[in-house]
Amino acid sequence: MEKKRRILRSCPISCFADEIGPGMDTQIALLKELGISWIEFRSGDGIGVADYGTERARALKEKLEQNGIQISAVGSPIGKIGIGDDFGSHMERLNHVIDLAEIFGTSNIRMFSFYLPQDQDPAKFRDTVFFRMEQMVELARRRNVILLHENEKEIYGDAADRCLDLMRRFYGENFRCTFDFANFVQCGQDTLEAYEMLRPYIAYVHVKDAVNGTGEVRPAGEGDGHLAQIFDALEQDGYSGFLSLEPHLADFAGLAALERAASRRGRTDQEAAFCQAYAALEKLLG
Repeated sequence: MEKKRRILRSCPISCFADEIGPGMDTQIALLKELGISWIEFRSGDGIGVADYGTERARALKEKLEQNGIQISAVGSPIGKIGIGDDFGSHMERLNHVIDLAEIFGTSNIRMFSFYLPQDQDPAKFRDTVFFRMEQMVELARRRNVILLHENEKEIYGDAADRCLDLMRRFYGENFRCTFDFANFVQCGQDTLEAYEMLRPYIAYVHVKDAVNGTGEVRPAGEGDGHLAQIFDALEQDGYSGFLSLEPHLADFAGLAALERAASRRGRTDQEAAFCQAYAALEKLLG
């Protein structure tokens, strides 16, 4: 029998380790057991990354380094506010997140393009979104970091055509695309179509899958996100960036803050759920 081809093995695996548990010691222990040496830092010890002070951030960086773990990206909440919310204070928050990124030793900052009012045409808010993004990308340029736009549900860039709209306007050294399979599925967006539209702009990948219709999150390869096909396409395109595992299989601290009307998963075995998600990713990679 022909051995299964191993794909994307040049890509480092990162993860949202706060889904293992809220405590950094718990996160680090399982990461070391699994041999994962990168995290996309979103929260630790019950504190969201944007609320970390600089001294706490330095202490965290030292703790991670002592355990052989590095930070691939700041899993920030930047851009995850309403389009009508105060923007001046949010720019100050972005400036602080950039300070943290410098301490953490990464130039990558995950971000979003603002929640829009439900049941209204997103085109009505395009000018406001672009005005805000212009300022954010300019700050990123001045401070030499990369804003990685994620296709989150119910923001301007939730569907592939509006992600493409953002990329055509802002793509460059300081603004690139994070591709999230499950989020596209949950928006009714075909991921193969999305990949064809966004493939020149993808610099980072979030690994989770979901089921059409219900939106239920599933381990990689067990939903309708076409992960195997897109992983093959990424390999053929020469992708060598991070594959960042975001299980979303069990309830975890901070879940409610990540999504509007976030539904509970009904699982409390966070470590087992994380291991299940990791095993599924390893299976896809061959």
